[in-house]
Amino acid sequence: MDDLYRELILDHYQHPHHHGEIPDADISYEDSNPLCGDKIRIYIKLKGNIVEDVKFTGKGCAISQASASMLMDELIGKSLDDIKKMDKQFILDMLGIPLGPTRIKCALLPLKVVKAGVYGIHTWPDEEEEE
Repeated sequence: MDDLYRELILDHYQHPHHHGEIPDADISYEDSNPLCGDKIRIYIKLKGNIVEDVKFTGKGCAISQASASMLMDELIGKSLDDIKKMDKQFILDMLGIPLGPTRIKCALLPLKVVKAGVYGIHTWPDEEEEE
């Protein structure tokens, strides 16, 4: 089963979904992981408080970029309140493979960026927890 998830991650890395920019985005935010060099910028277009369109740009390892691509798929049609409820476990379940502490930070960067944009803050509770 891990092989299937690894193939999915590699596919999202090589052919990312929702990659690009939204010039008139309602929410745009960027952050990076200075330890490994991953960088993600998200763009969210809202209709009311529902995500109508979303895109991302960035560079980094396969885990961070695939996590961003997969997360963008999940955000379409979600309310801002739904996004605020997404957590570390949501991302780990979405990726479907075990990750070490260093790779967890890579996987969580896209969610960190999305939440910071949605909340308008730079950190949120439990962000720095390690397993």
